[in-house]
Amino acid sequence: MQQRIVAPDGADIVVHSVGSGPGIVVVHGGGVTIGIYQRLANRLAERFTVHRYNRRGREDAGPRREPYTFEQDIDDLGAVLAQTGAGNVIGHSAGGFIALEAALRLPVRRLALYDAAVNVDGMFPSAWLDAAMAAARAGDTARAMALTGAGINTHSATSRLPLGVQVAICRLFLRTSIGRMMGGLLATTLDESNQIRLADGPATRWAAVRAEVLLAYGAAGPPYYAPLNAALADALPHARVLPVARSGHDGINRAPASIVEPLAAFFAAPVSGSTEDPRASRTSR
Repeated sequence: MQQRIVAPDGADIVVHSVGSGPGIVVVHGGGVTIGIYQRLANRLAERFTVHRYNRRGREDAGPRREPYTFEQDIDDLGAVLAQTGAGNVIGHSAGGFIALEAALRLPVRRLALYDAAVNVDGMFPSAWLDAAMAAARAGDTARAMALTGAGINTHSATSRLPLGVQVAICRLFLRTSIGRMMGGLLATTLDESNQIRLADGPATRWAAVRAEVLLAYGAAGPPYYAPLNAALADALPHARVLPVARSGHDGINRAPASIVEPLAAFFAAPVSGSTEDPRASRTSR
């Protein structure tokens, strides 16, 4: 099912919904569209109504506001939540940053983040970004993509190959359908990465979030997500960490039972509404 929602700036937001039950809104990551979350939506649809929409600059989405910031994304998420009546949100990668920021000001009851691209005290890598942006400005998409991939996927064996080899691999990848999609969205990905870099600071920045938060990350993915999520869990009032064994950054797209079942249990549980000191009752991480 599709419905059109009017964004605060008058643009249309096309929301793709499936399932029945309590609503969950998916905020997708950078460099992709909602298509890669179809499996996740289908596997949650037996118990929930899952709403997906493309963020600005993608397929059926409206134009991005320039210069780019995450404010427009947060406004759009607010419109989707208001129209669908959903209080549950899933955020992945850069979408995790948007969802966490939105939880400071929007009526989010439960928030599940997977590999959220949040820069806490410099933990999220950004040393690669200036070189990647320069390559993109020069029109060298393959080089910009190679620098981005190596900079973010610090655990990958490919990231330790000579840069020329990585560029050659990316040229081949750009011939695939997903490679063409990611290449076409690379400028957007770099803009989002820069906003994440600029938002560096202590985890206490999000201490006012009152939503129940599940901080999930792929244990087989980049190693910086473990300390990053631990820091967030210490700062957020109602949060716990879920490492997902044998899962990488794209684990949520693949939607195995090891991710779908904890997500379903999280969103099905009653909201605590506790006003006591959260550190006195926080569940094991």
